[in-house]
Amino acid sequence: MRGAMELEPEVLLQEARENVEAAQSYRRELGQRLQGLQEAQRQVGGPGRGRARAAGTGGAEARALRVSESFGPERRGVEGSPRPRRVWEWGARRWGSAGEGEIAILGGVEEQNEKLWSFTKKASHIQLDSLPEVPLLVDVPCLSAQLDDSILNIVKDHIFKHGTVASRPPVQIEELIEKPGGIIVRWCKVDDDFTAQDYRLQFRKCTSNHFEDVYVGSETEFIVLHIDPNVDYQFRVCARGDGRQEWSPWSVPQIGHSTLVPHEWTTGFEGYSLSSRRNIALRNDSESSGVLYSRAPTYFCGQTLTFRVETVGQPDRRDSIGVCAERQSGCESLQRDQAVCVSTNGAVFVNGKEMTNQLPAVTSGSTVTFDIETVTLGTTSINEGGNFKLRVTISSSNREVVFDWILDQSCDSLYFGCSFFYPGWKVLVF
Repeated sequence: MRGAMELEPEVLLQEARENVEAAQSYRRELGQRLQGLQEAQRQVGGPGRGRARAAGTGGAEARALRVSESFGPERRGVEGSPRPRRVWEWGARRWGSAGEGEIAILGGVEEQNEKLWSFTKKASHIQLDSLPEVPLLVDVPCLSAQLDDSILNIVKDHIFKHGTVASRPPVQIEELIEKPGGIIVRWCKVDDDFTAQDYRLQFRKCTSNHFEDVYVGSETEFIVLHIDPNVDYQFRVCARGDGRQEWSPWSVPQIGHSTLVPHEWTTGFEGYSLSSRRNIALRNDSESSGVLYSRAPTYFCGQTLTFRVETVGQPDRRDSIGVCAERQSGCESLQRDQAVCVSTNGAVFVNGKEMTNQLPAVTSGSTVTFDIETVTLGTTSINEGGNFKLRVTISSSNREVVFDWILDQSCDSLYFGCSFFYPGWKVLVF
């Protein structure tokens, strides 16, 4: 019998194709057996309980446990140890060379002849007819119970005495909206017969094992801050019925993330100290003055920019919270050209000019939001003598002002900023 190097190239190529197909078929079969082993794990429900049932019943259950024990020396039992992973690694050593064969085949029979020979020789030593034995589900222990109707009635009475039974949780998450450094979570009742007194929202990173409370109250919307960009988080919500102490079952967890870069204030600016995430600025020095700007122009038209005033200091008519097309050093306030802002007394300034309309004065806990959109005619931005127009909506305390802001150049992203002339002001941006 000739060696692999003596085979005709076409014959060698055919052998390589057959070996690759065999490896792929082996992988599919191993995947099915792995799924069967996982189902057996779930059916047993735990190594301790599985052993107890096998010991008490013997026969098929014991055989099933012995099969599963062959995949790992640390802990014995169908469930409770990484057996499926070991099965997968065990099989990967057999089909892993299939990729090498596929590459050799793609190279053709001329220049890759040596690679085809190497793969064919290696494949001849791989056993693709050997698969791990997986127990049938009928041979795996499964806990079941049969109770008299009288027992069921007693259990039912206790359940209804201490709680409720429902086919689904009474509240579910309906929407997750990404924000820079945050996610807005909205939920709603799905049980019309359930009267909610309070809601409880929890979240966690998908890599974490523990949920943490982030909101308890009567609202059906909450923005979860301190969200890292491009990281998946899980959210769930439950409700407390009117006049009850216990919480309802949790909603089905929903996964959300934010792709938007978090808003940050510029570091190292004299007169302000920042939080660790640089989204909170505290005015702590009255000796210096000037505008504290964002680190970058991270506000994009079409988004909502929100400032929340955490604490207040002595107000001044030059105070400002707003956005601008570019940073300008040496300015003591955003009440200037190419900027729109709100003073702490509620006055609104557009390109340095005070508007007639005014918002309520800023107090502790106030939120000021900016919604800015490009004004377009068809698909083209309105250009008035070289100027570009943005439609601005500023809201605070359930009141808003709407106006057009004229800029001397097209601007899709903006800086934000603030200026306070006395210490004590603390503002969060998101």
